[in-house]
Amino acid sequence: MLRTILSVLGIIIAGFVFFEYTQPAYDNINALQAKITQYNQALDKSAELQKLKDTLLTRYNSFNPDAKIRLQKMVPDHVDNIRLILDIDSLAGRSGMAIQNVVISTPSSEGSDQTVIGAISTGKQKYDSLTLKFTVRSTYANFVKFMEQLESSLRIVDTVSLAVTPDSGAGNAQVGGASGGNYYKYDITIRTFWLR
Repeated sequence: MLRTILSVLGIIIAGFVFFEYTQPAYDNINALQAKITQYNQALDKSAELQKLKDTLLTRYNSFNPDAKIRLQKMVPDHVDNIRLILDIDSLAGRSGMAIQNVVISTPSSEGSDQTVIGAISTGKQKYDSLTLKFTVRSTYANFVKFMEQLESSLRIVDTVSLAVTPDSGAGNAQVGGASGGNYYKYDITIRTFWLR
């Protein structure tokens, strides 16, 4: 009988030790092994991403530096209003005219351009835009030359609006050293883009 009591007591103690110490320790070990597996997967993914980064960096560095500069000019990663105005003025200068009455605005500052679809999609866009309004006075031939230069420039530019009126101030007098032809006043609005 004493043996039976000791056996039952031994089984109870063994069960108590199993449920109070061994089972929680075993569960803890399983949880730690799951975390170790997750960390190992994260390390493997990190190593893959590092290899991909190195591969892409090698490809990027293999590009022609002039091509990278041209790409930066086409779609810059920041807004440089002064540089943009100087570039447009330089193009106009090649056609014998100068830009005047420059007004710069962003779509957020233009209440009329904001539509419901535009408001929804602006948060998802990877680019932003800038609107530039200016005036030039010139002959039609010089203006066409200017627009062709603007079209073939590296900077991506959309013409938003164009208004043509006879230039009452210049008349048929010489403007910018040019002579002959009728002069017109061109009010131009263009939009240019940059990456966010």
